[in-house]
Amino acid sequence: MGIFVNGLVFTGCHSQNKEAASEQDSVAMCVSEGMPSRAAATQKAQQEILQGSDDAKMVLIKGGTFQMGSAEFADAKPIHEVSVSDFWMDEHEVTNAQFARFVEATGYITVAERALDPADFPGVSKDLLVPGSAVFTPPKEHVDLTNHLQWWKYVPGASWRRPKGPGSSIQGKENEPVVQVSYEDAEAFAKWAGKRLPTEAEWEYAARGGLKGKKYYWGDELKPKGKWVANTYQGDFPSKNSAEDGFVEAAPVKTFPANPFGLYDMEGNVWEWCSDFYRPDAYEHADRNNPKGPADSYDPTEPGLVKRVQRGGSFLCNDQYCERYKAGSRGKGEVSSASNNLGFRCVSDHAL
Repeated sequence: MGIFVNGLVFTGCHSQNKEAASEQDSVAMCVSEGMPSRAAATQKAQQEILQGSDDAKMVLIKGGTFQMGSAEFADAKPIHEVSVSDFWMDEHEVTNAQFARFVEATGYITVAERALDPADFPGVSKDLLVPGSAVFTPPKEHVDLTNHLQWWKYVPGASWRRPKGPGSSIQGKENEPVVQVSYEDAEAFAKWAGKRLPTEAEWEYAARGGLKGKKYYWGDELKPKGKWVANTYQGDFPSKNSAEDGFVEAAPVKTFPANPFGLYDMEGNVWEWCSDFYRPDAYEHADRNNPKGPADSYDPTEPGLVKRVQRGGSFLCNDQYCERYKAGSRGKGEVSSASNNLGFRCVSDHAL
């Protein structure tokens, strides 16, 4: 097992037709399977968060019934009928500006920013026990796709304020999706905003936008009428991003066309946290009406880690390596992990 650092786990995103690269979807990067005591210093403050408002425009998603899942991915089988009730969803991913207002109002400290106590990590060098997070760092030359640590690096100092570590900034990027947020961070924001994170079923129903049986959430063609309609990866992953869609990394929200429900970036741009625990067999026992996911988490590749579902893929996904932006596909992430391609959006059961 690799060394865990800062409670961080990288979500894998492997092509289904590359068996050697897809045997393990994530790598454990922390010496503790639970949250370290860095949370203790700020626990009281986090519990006292007051409800505020993110002033986000929300879209009413009228409830209905749809076919959930995908035949292309083992953990998205079987395709099954699911019904969801009406709910409201943010029209776009939570932005840096929105998250900054939340932090200013509450004093919230994200998981990636919290100090680590060496006593919680016996035997681990103190040099490694510093706040930080995972950053995509493309190699200069072509590499094989069996070891994603060739392009993912743990960067001390990386956080939502400095998504790529020291020297980076969100200045001038206020309208880009906030990244480097763990599940705990996303949940705290949602609570402050008087909202919640979407269930996996709500997220997929909204992403499909009423379309049925399509390969991608926008249809069956990768480039409808020759145009890129989502922020994904073009070129030779991970070393040469041709940026044909205009972006090497995250794009400002609402850059690409909305889906039929009026939602933006439901595919690509950044991964989005969902409230469901992750299990590869979740669909074999799923409820059919407003499912909220399994009662606990289990990933056979890392059975000791608690994971939640992530959806939508990111600017690093393409058919060469990462196909998890396709309709019905699923992602997963350890709940204290974060990266510079992971964000979220919120939902509500009533208009705000």
